[in-house]
Amino acid sequence: MKRLRWPLLAALVCVGLWYCVWLRPDLALRVAIGVAAHDICSETFVSGLDPQQTFIESLAPRPGFRLVAPLLRYSVDRERGEVRATIAGVFESRAVHAGATGCMLVEDRDVRLLASGSIPAAAPALSEGAVIAARSPVLQAALAEAFVENDPRAARHTKAVVVMHKGRVIGERYAPGYGPDTPLLGFSMSKSVTNALVGVLVQQGRLDVGATPAWAVEERDGVTLEQLMRMTSGLDLDEVGSGFDPSNRMLYVHGEDMAAFARRARVLAPPGQRWFYSSASTQLAAREVRDAVGGNAEAVQRFVHEGLFGLVGMRHATMEMDVSGTPIGGHYVLASARDWARFGELFRRDGVTATGRRLLPEGWVDWSTTPTLGTSYGAGWWINRGAGPGRRPMPDVPADAFYALGNLGQYVVVVPSEQLVVVRLGRAHTGRYDIAGTNRLVGAAIDSLRK
Repeated sequence: MKRLRWPLLAALVCVGLWYCVWLRPDLALRVAIGVAAHDICSETFVSGLDPQQTFIESLAPRPGFRLVAPLLRYSVDRERGEVRATIAGVFESRAVHAGATGCMLVEDRDVRLLASGSIPAAAPALSEGAVIAARSPVLQAALAEAFVENDPRAARHTKAVVVMHKGRVIGERYAPGYGPDTPLLGFSMSKSVTNALVGVLVQQGRLDVGATPAWAVEERDGVTLEQLMRMTSGLDLDEVGSGFDPSNRMLYVHGEDMAAFARRARVLAPPGQRWFYSSASTQLAAREVRDAVGGNAEAVQRFVHEGLFGLVGMRHATMEMDVSGTPIGGHYVLASARDWARFGELFRRDGVTATGRRLLPEGWVDWSTTPTLGTSYGAGWWINRGAGPGRRPMPDVPADAFYALGNLGQYVVVVPSEQLVVVRLGRAHTGRYDIAGTNRLVGAAIDSLRK
């Protein structure tokens, strides 16, 4: 038996080395510190929130973070506008605040590039005024319930709720330290914003969702912009939130040019035949937006603010970018709760602004909310009628509703049949992003219209 120990030990070492080479746990650690640096930077310098509260409420409780949180350290340099994060001093990620573009993960060479570039200055903040209290007792009760913590092991951490009916706010509520002027991170609700940017360019005749991007003509078997938006590209860009998947590596390890990393993915299936959730697919769509408007950061920011945010009335919105000047279209849009409600109102009105200007093509909203390959996903929006008869994700909400959804329970729920938009923002660590609480909130808001 003793003679077997060394061969067995050698075999175990070989298996361990193979496991490390194949799975690359160092990449998961780099993802973790990248998330910490970027999220804390955005919520500190764009949202104006307490970084420690961000770490405690948003980062530390996440399933993948619980293992590394005790080893993770971060520092905030308010004078230089940067956040650094490290795990046991081995790896380090750095995020810097670059004015109107918000925060981005950078290396030293990237900071020099930004300093020499033409980055627009941040616009002066515009006050939204006082909080609008609900008049309906039913809505008052619903707003109060949205902030109740029922389970200390699964906190909801609701931060803002806005209910808009026929384009007018009829009730809202905020957590202490938050208000109508606080821009909040939308996470994957940003995909719905990318959808809108593409729609604006389609309306202007500058993009075609049926076209194949130049990079994909030969390399990727003709994948179209629509397939990128619907996450049916067939590329190996699946997102499972493990820290090992391509989408997370793109966001937090290859931040200098995310789309370039995504383009190199291998092919898993022919385009249009396989659906899997993927921020990287949306990032490739965001690159098409960048290239269509001028191909640089300044042109992107001008288009985003003048072509969408300004016309919709989103006064506190920021769309962050990577170093290449491409919007981080799947994850990093920050906006106030009222801004998010106004954004939802644009889609409730079929792409027409409150002043009567059509921004999105006629029929764009229907196209965006048409199910993809039998799923509950359209093109940048989730659909309440579900993946089959009687399978509504929010059963107390009409089947015609659709919604933007972001990590930790960010929601913009649009209910065309009720002329209603409901926004819920927070840091939920409940099952399924507190969709049950959002279902109750929207259902009660509908009930309040009848009483």
